[in-house]
Amino acid sequence: MTSLKTTHAHAWNISVAEARDIQCALREKVITQDRFKKNLATVAGVDVGFEDDGRITRAAVANLKFPSLQLCEYAIARRKTSFPYVPGYLSFRETPAVLDALQNLKQLPDILLCDGQGVAHPRRFGIACHIGVLTGIPTIGVAKTRLIGTHATVPAEKGAYVPLLDQGVEIGVVLRTRTNVKPVYVSIGHKISLASAVKLVMQCVTKYRLPETTRWADRIASNKTGEY
Repeated sequence: MTSLKTTHAHAWNISVAEARDIQCALREKVITQDRFKKNLATVAGVDVGFEDDGRITRAAVANLKFPSLQLCEYAIARRKTSFPYVPGYLSFRETPAVLDALQNLKQLPDILLCDGQGVAHPRRFGIACHIGVLTGIPTIGVAKTRLIGTHATVPAEKGAYVPLLDQGVEIGVVLRTRTNVKPVYVSIGHKISLASAVKLVMQCVTKYRLPETTRWADRIASNKTGEY
């Protein structure tokens, strides 16, 4: 197990108002510049689901070698769910189990791609930011759906992207990871610039819409790891 060190720790069994205050305070800690290793060895993805009618949160983390994207390690953690389902506050419901799963890894990833938002969030503090600020791990938000913001039509070619804007401010990009397939929504999580986030997401994509980090985490959570 890693010795995962967290900063800015806070309670999880709290009210929505308290959660909002935490988001507004911790968003000031988000670093939007490249502060990650230039020679990446591993990239990871995380999948979060729920069991027992939502009473148990399950998180799976897949750590992949980079740039080969071969699975080198994974971990699963379960814990009692302590926060209700409230749009815009999902990180308070999901992050505790993610932290447990990261703790169960033998080696922490160099970068973590989160299946959710980073700064493309009403308070600029989605789950990718939350995990990044608490752990210090560089993070990227790679969401399947848009939470906020507007954008122009994305060109159909793989690798094309357009800005995602909220009140005139660029909060992310809408990225076409596969030609003529629905795009994904990429935003800064922590310790990475938007340009680097887009580049890295594309380096983690093979022939599918979602990056291999997300696909592996989903397979592990679904017990579809094959021979590994």
